[in-house]
Amino acid sequence: MIFRAISFAILTLMMQPISAGNDGCAMNLDFNKRYLASNDSVRLCETYSDMVLLVVNTASYCGFTSQFSDLEALQDKYGHRGFSVLGFPSNDFFQDPRSEQKIKEFCDLTYQVKFPMFEKSRVAKRKAEPLYQALAAQAGQFPKWNFHKYLLDRKGQVVGSFGSSVTPSNPELVNQIESLL
Repeated sequence: MIFRAISFAILTLMMQPISAGNDGCAMNLDFNKRYLASNDSVRLCETYSDMVLLVVNTASYCGFTSQFSDLEALQDKYGHRGFSVLGFPSNDFFQDPRSEQKIKEFCDLTYQVKFPMFEKSRVAKRKAEPLYQALAAQAGQFPKWNFHKYLLDRKGQVVGSFGSSVTPSNPELVNQIESLL
């Protein structure tokens, strides 16, 4: 009987959305992250407060790398309405082994990426850093490949999780973004 009550309480807590901390930051965005190839860093929940976010793990040598163009198009179209793409290069799937400086140059020169790109990050289940652990816990899945996308509402809650094959121009994803703006 006690075991059932405890199990129910734990399950109930696990089903609750990740809430804001004492200072109003959404706990799954309460991380300091360094910009790509830079010494400057930001606290995500402060810098991107009250914004709709698309968090994407990227790679330069991937069959999905051309998604950078569509991600930039989303940023251009919706950035003025409180939306941002946040890119996190990762070599977890062995397709971005280069230095951060080389990744930045590639993104700038090849795709004219203007959306924020952050330090190389661990995203795969076995070694995921805390940001990706928090996102995966709320979404119910870790990235299985490059260009996995987590869509967050203005409160920092994960409201969508999209695999690599779902392009940034996919109507389902775009409609969900528009409904949050």
